[in-house]
Amino acid sequence: MTTLAPYPIGTPGVPWGSAEVATWLAKQTRHRSYEKDVLSVVDSLRSRYDVVEYGRLDYSPETYPLMAIKSRQWRDELPYVLVTGGVHGYETSGVHGALRFAEQHASTYEGRINLIVAPCVSPWAYERIHRWNPHALDPNRSFRKDSPARESAALMRLVEDFRESVMMHIDLHETTDSDESEFRPALAARDGVAFEPDEVPDGFYLVDDSENPQPAFQQAVIAAVAKVTHIAPADCNGQIIGSTVVAPGVIEYSMRKLGLCAGITEARYTTTTEVYPDSPRTSPEQCIAAQVAAVCAAIDFVLAETANS
Repeated sequence: MTTLAPYPIGTPGVPWGSAEVATWLAKQTRHRSYEKDVLSVVDSLRSRYDVVEYGRLDYSPETYPLMAIKSRQWRDELPYVLVTGGVHGYETSGVHGALRFAEQHASTYEGRINLIVAPCVSPWAYERIHRWNPHALDPNRSFRKDSPARESAALMRLVEDFRESVMMHIDLHETTDSDESEFRPALAARDGVAFEPDEVPDGFYLVDDSENPQPAFQQAVIAAVAKVTHIAPADCNGQIIGSTVVAPGVIEYSMRKLGLCAGITEARYTTTTEVYPDSPRTSPEQCIAAQVAAVCAAIDFVLAETANS
């Protein structure tokens, strides 16, 4: 029997207080540049799209402008499509998948959709390759009224005026080995509960909304991504990360009850992507390509449904 070492911050069984959060924060190190990796790409798109600053995070000594890319030919009668990435900053292909889609594919849909891309919702965490913000809060459990996470609150303000008009929202994520080695143990320690190890799925999968399942939409995305990288199989219990697999590569969560990003609008079609960059069967480049394929397939499905309605 293997005995797991306790997380190095806090007392087992006791939730963190401000002292433990401060200790955790002091250990966080900046590894990469939001300005270089994200803002420079967004700036390069200004000649083709409208670029808006929808908020600003003041995490002294750093300040982070929150940027979104929008269709220039905006028409109210067109389908509204929302693409988000980097809600968890460490999930790299979500950020770069959103940016690459905007760079290389978004123009294909010009005049057919109203597009909003928020490529890096959590820039502080992007730079530190972390899941949380500086207050040890998970933005992707914080999309709710009076959110304590500034990243989540800012994105909700961005979509407030058109949240009822959004037809599709795709939120780009990853599941990594560090989920098991660092982030889930840290979460258990923060909340004062026992850490229970789980299996990291090897491959791409989707999270549908259990309150509004759209199986045909999910399978259209899975079919497109399967041409780029492998789809995660169910484990021996017929599950992925503890949730029942309802169709190949698809599980369901209650988006709004859990405060997930994909639940912030009234969109009929919603999904959260998850790709596994640590797999020996894929590469970082394939993971980005898989995210792009997912976005394109999701939009194509919506346009086909609109044409047929």
